[in-house]
Amino acid sequence: MKISVKKQGEPFHFEAFNDEGQSVHMDASPEIGGTNKGVRPMQMIIMGLGGCSGIDVCNILKKQKQEYTSLNIEINASRRAEPEPKIFEHIVMEFIFEGAKLDPQKAKRAVDLSIEKYCSVSEILRQSATLEYKVIVNKEIIA
Repeated sequence: MKISVKKQGEPFHFEAFNDEGQSVHMDASPEIGGTNKGVRPMQMIIMGLGGCSGIDVCNILKKQKQEYTSLNIEINASRRAEPEPKIFEHIVMEFIFEGAKLDPQKAKRAVDLSIEKYCSVSEILRQSATLEYKVIVNKEIIA
């Protein structure tokens, strides 16, 4: 994997490119002088967690021939206040499915496999943070 990060503007606007040419913009918060021209780098890590796990879950459910009409992943992450660096210390994920033809236990199993076995980003974050998750299918929490 090769990533290029190029400064785009003052004071903290950057654009990152992958080796296929896709890009994402990053910037600092206005509190430290940023101009909101992109996501914060730490936000991008949490976005990566949602994307990594979401891809796993969709792939597992596809192999199981499960059908669903929507999947939303809501993530709340907190960072430690002290000391620097302010790494993540607690992350809560909610996998919210809708679909009459989706077996709730298969959805739960797919999420379990992603978070506990396949998702590289969750494994990296678990080194410093407590990672919790729940699965909700058609508005019911699946145990």
